[in-house]
Amino acid sequence: MNPMVHAAPGAPDDLFAQGAETGFFSRIDIHFARFIKRLCMPVNDNTVLAAALVSKYTREGHICLDLAEHAGKKVVFSAQLLSTLECPSLDTWVEDLRACSVVGMPGDYTPMVLDTACRLYLWRYWDYERTCADKLLFLSRQKKSFDVEMFRQGLQEVFPQEDDCGSKEQKLSALAALRSGLCVITGGPGTGKTTLVSKILSLLAHHDSSLSVALAAPTGKAAQRVGEAVFETIRLFDLPDEIKVSLSGKASTIHRLLGIVRSKSLPRYNRNNLLPHDVVVIDEASMVDLSLMAKLVQAVKPSARLILLGDKNQLASVQAGHVLGDICDTGAVYGYSQELVADVKEMIGYDLETGIESGMQDSVIELKRTYRFSPESGIYQLSRCVNEGDVSSCMDIIRSDGYKDIRFYETSAEEQVVRNLQTIILDAYSPCLRGTDPGECLRLFNSFRVLCALREGPAGVVRMNALIEQTLAAHGLIKPAAQYYHGRPVLITANDYNMRLFNGDIGIILFDKEDRELRAFFPAPAGAPRKISVARLPQHETAFAMTVHKSQGSEFDHVLLMLPEKDAQVLSRELIYTGITRARNRLDLFFDIDVFSAAAARRTKRTSGLRDLLWGKSSGS
Repeated sequence: MNPMVHAAPGAPDDLFAQGAETGFFSRIDIHFARFIKRLCMPVNDNTVLAAALVSKYTREGHICLDLAEHAGKKVVFSAQLLSTLECPSLDTWVEDLRACSVVGMPGDYTPMVLDTACRLYLWRYWDYERTCADKLLFLSRQKKSFDVEMFRQGLQEVFPQEDDCGSKEQKLSALAALRSGLCVITGGPGTGKTTLVSKILSLLAHHDSSLSVALAAPTGKAAQRVGEAVFETIRLFDLPDEIKVSLSGKASTIHRLLGIVRSKSLPRYNRNNLLPHDVVVIDEASMVDLSLMAKLVQAVKPSARLILLGDKNQLASVQAGHVLGDICDTGAVYGYSQELVADVKEMIGYDLETGIESGMQDSVIELKRTYRFSPESGIYQLSRCVNEGDVSSCMDIIRSDGYKDIRFYETSAEEQVVRNLQTIILDAYSPCLRGTDPGECLRLFNSFRVLCALREGPAGVVRMNALIEQTLAAHGLIKPAAQYYHGRPVLITANDYNMRLFNGDIGIILFDKEDRELRAFFPAPAGAPRKISVARLPQHETAFAMTVHKSQGSEFDHVLLMLPEKDAQVLSRELIYTGITRARNRLDLFFDIDVFSAAAARRTKRTSGLRDLLWGKSSGS
């Protein structure tokens, strides 16, 4: 047995050791199980096993452990190592957990919480979930008063286009944002979410010129983008200059908005010290994990409006939870309440379908009209079929000659794959690397990107960046002899507020003719790119290729999407959808058909009770 692995007492030592050695359990899982063993009275193996499992699944992004899903089943450590460790029956497991002093009911302050729906939580995550649900439901039920005639007049000003489907969706979103304390606007790329929120802010400013607005996003790059987009849109509206200035304040990360620092246990703004803003807008909400969302909603004052923007079908957050998906109840379809239907008829003039009276449906608006793709484009059709899990139709689109914006390359023959990759890479990156103007080089570089599903492995980011460097060097386009070289693209991986560089920012290192040395150039909101000494760059990595996760919130004219040669659990419908929808005009696909089919059929599942709490289903409390 690995001497660094301590098996959990109360369970067969060799089985827990095998689970750790195969990577099924981490050391923290084993240590947590041992900790529970020491506290638990009376002691039983089933509680120790549950502790190890709830630690594992929370670490992997779930909010809780669904006992019913695992009861009576064997714990399979790996395909090569079939253990004999078996979970007890549900009744036995629940009985043993209820008898243990460290397992409480919802509301008890115990290390683990077991609700009536047989979901087992670490206490902190149960608290996060309940905090989110309570505050989101509270905000959604806060009915706001506003001047109806002023609203109608404002609609004419900010929505002058024809009353098509897209316009109706946007007007409904505007009404939902004005009449309630919570508005969630979800939609795919190109559906106009950021432009729409600018219009909503303009309508709100018509009603209250002293409105205090906060714009934020999970990453610095996303915050910068939403801030610039709102500024560009707001300035087109007929508003007093002071209002335009107030609505066009700089956006920040959610961490900076709340004042979250590692050295302090509580953010500056919390349930006891609320944010001063009347409206809080969060872009790219699909990237927000449960812990961060709980801290955010606690800090929003009861009288404020919270507006969340995001694509519910994108990848879930890196940390635990799939909060936006739970808020939107992804996969379900609802009508609206009679009250909202009546308001829409009176104030906008069209009919809506009615549905259930409870839940979040009046606060969640989905934008379906895309302005980026035509309905006939292959990228749009493929993204729609992937999102629906329609693998057969995906195959028809990929193999069809009727879509000029999609090209598919089978990856069975490695030598041919490398030749195809090299041809595309040279064609896409050569114009950028032969350029001399930093602004033009950045524009050309950011028109194309290689996206990988994984970081490691033959089709991962690390190997792809090495292959790209080798290919470009072989043709004299770069000289990667040192860490920094002319033409090296860099992806910032840590926020640096002093340098105004944020996680996700992409720049390029070029020889600067003025300084006669290498400098890093980054896009600026207006004018020439920012020029920074390479010695002052925060943590970064080469960015010819990047993961699909890192690409969230970005758009490229041309995307090359690479899947690994073998299926893996991290491959999912949401990952493929996110990668596909980063492309505007052209999409090159490199994958094995079986791997793609398995991934497209697999929807990300993150166990939680948040969806039930928000939508009036079995709460488990």
